[in-house]
Amino acid sequence: MLYAGLLTAVMILSGCEMNWNTLLTSGEQQATQAVKVEMDKLNQALLTATSQGDKTAIERLLAEGADIDATDSRGRTSALIAVHSGQLDVFNLLVERGANINIRDNNLDNPLLFASAAGQFAFVKASIAAGADTTITNRFGGTALIPAADRGHVEIVKELLTTSDVNIDHVNKLGWTALLEAVILGDGGKKHQEIVKLLIEHNANVNLADFDGVTPLGHAKKHGYKEMMEMLTQAGGK
Repeated sequence: MLYAGLLTAVMILSGCEMNWNTLLTSGEQQATQAVKVEMDKLNQALLTATSQGDKTAIERLLAEGADIDATDSRGRTSALIAVHSGQLDVFNLLVERGANINIRDNNLDNPLLFASAAGQFAFVKASIAAGADTTITNRFGGTALIPAADRGHVEIVKELLTTSDVNIDHVNKLGWTALLEAVILGDGGKKHQEIVKLLIEHNANVNLADFDGVTPLGHAKKHGYKEMMEMLTQAGGK
């Protein structure tokens, strides 16, 4: 204490001022850094265990304090990794343990958005059951319904329309709704015809045009999709 007091006096006389708060907290800062390093290790181990489908390790790491919503270099949570690797049991386990399934990765995908576009029906159903937010959009500004419609995933479209609160007339950054994409990006075949039928049955706005003012019926005529033209016309399309 005598030495510290003398040192302080000397520094004050020489025009210097010691930041004692910095010295006093340096140990705390080191401890905090050590905790962060340990947490990063736990989180990385969790992400690895998820990719490997090791449920025992997942349970252990969560019990040890790993962050269930930690992300990898691609911004993917363990829940999204489970979807990417097709591990429904792991996904369900993470949901049961409180995973946030609405977090999007660097590509602006989350479990519901990715599964809907990729045609992974089981994951779509599980995500909806877990309360996924259907208003969250992908990099194109579209809800899960839109890519499902344009890619011909009939069962997923049906699931979204019948068991979720997805906005059937949501317009993405391209100016397209699910109905417009089913016509524009579809092939006019049976699957896309069924999707158009489902959308009409669930009261999609058949006259909601794209940014150029072209309606679903207008696009159906352009592509020569007779079956779609008939359905849209009967539904009041112009």
